[in-house]
Amino acid sequence: MIELYESQRAMRNMRKAAMQRGVIAILDIGSSKIACLVLRFDGTDRSLETDSIGSLAGQSGFRVIGAATTRSRGVRFGEIDSMGETERAIRTAVQAAQKMAQIRVDHVIACFAGADPRSYGLAGKVEVAGSTVDEQDVARVLSACDVPDFGHGREVLHAQPVNFALDHRSGLIDPRGQIGQELAADMHMLTVDAQAIQNLAHCMKRCDLELAGIASSAYVSGVSALVEDEQELGAACIDMGGGATGLSIFMKKHMIFADAVRMGGDHVTSDISMGLQVPMAVAERIKTFHGGVVATGMDDRDMIEIGGDTGDWHHDRRTVSRAELIGIMRPRVEEILEEVRARLDAAGFEHLPSQQIVLTGGASQIPGLDGLATKILGQQVRLGRPMRVHGLPQAATGPGFASAVGLCLFAAHPQDEWWDFEIPVDRYPARSLKRAVKWFRDNW
Repeated sequence: MIELYESQRAMRNMRKAAMQRGVIAILDIGSSKIACLVLRFDGTDRSLETDSIGSLAGQSGFRVIGAATTRSRGVRFGEIDSMGETERAIRTAVQAAQKMAQIRVDHVIACFAGADPRSYGLAGKVEVAGSTVDEQDVARVLSACDVPDFGHGREVLHAQPVNFALDHRSGLIDPRGQIGQELAADMHMLTVDAQAIQNLAHCMKRCDLELAGIASSAYVSGVSALVEDEQELGAACIDMGGGATGLSIFMKKHMIFADAVRMGGDHVTSDISMGLQVPMAVAERIKTFHGGVVATGMDDRDMIEIGGDTGDWHHDRRTVSRAELIGIMRPRVEEILEEVRARLDAAGFEHLPSQQIVLTGGASQIPGLDGLATKILGQQVRLGRPMRVHGLPQAATGPGFASAVGLCLFAAHPQDEWWDFEIPVDRYPARSLKRAVKWFRDNW
């Protein structure tokens, strides 16, 4: 736990150093595309000046000066599958973005989906040392949260305080400077498969880049696609990517739950490819131009030319009705949404005061998806686009760039996490001693 704490702190310090130098790159490593944005900070970084524990309030202080995307290679289900290919794809995207920005970038903040995320809610309570709550008290209450044994081979990706209570008053965002006797905190912790993080860090090293932060795609998509009221009152963001569908639930501007379904738009494409016996590239084109999930009476007569270059004239001149295409696509989309619904039910989403659901990500652009999602998820569903950010090219304003834009906001104003506070020294040995005793018991 302590090693992880220190590596996260080192990344935080690197981010601060990069921001003082003025440029940082954002890397969204997806299963279908790798997007790189280069940000320039003009020195008005509020998060370095103010002391608020809070979410990403108001984007300012940066603009996008370089942007590039490339087809993703070597990434499956949101995780790195082939190191060499992923390295080449990342280098391609970063070099193109640097060329546009006309500046060299050393530090990147990356996000990825997948890696089997699991959410935990933790609570801690301490007596306030002085008469007013200070930084040290917040550190003590966060380290007093009882961390569950989340298993071997997993690492903490996010550990954010989501609520503070001072004596009988709950719902405080920042208790510092307030007077009280007993301070309690609720923390949301997200753990992921450690191997995915190690692979990502190793891949960055191979690309000669310094990793200045990592985030979950589901979290940063929610940051950019949910409007302020939705983040405050409670909403779910469903980020439908190529290889994985991430979902995050926000409440009081904090993420309180995150999960991922290992299915996405690429699975719909491969269904079309198998159903129509065409290559994946042709299936992707047919899905993009003619796809949908709701058939009407007209679709039986709407014929789509499949095309191809096999040399067999009859084979290449085949046509398929749009109704047949929808018949291939709809079952897979329904399966993804059913799976998402099961995860939302497990998280107790129906108990939130507001149950708005926002669909974003590249695969959310299938026509008719919002209507089908409303039926399956049984809630109000809207299609979300990322917030507007200074200097963002028009091509990067679609739903497919929600996580890249969210990562920009996260880079500029990261929400306070557990490692932003000094853990009291007396917590160090207890943790490591417990760990040593467990290791001793397991190995002897």
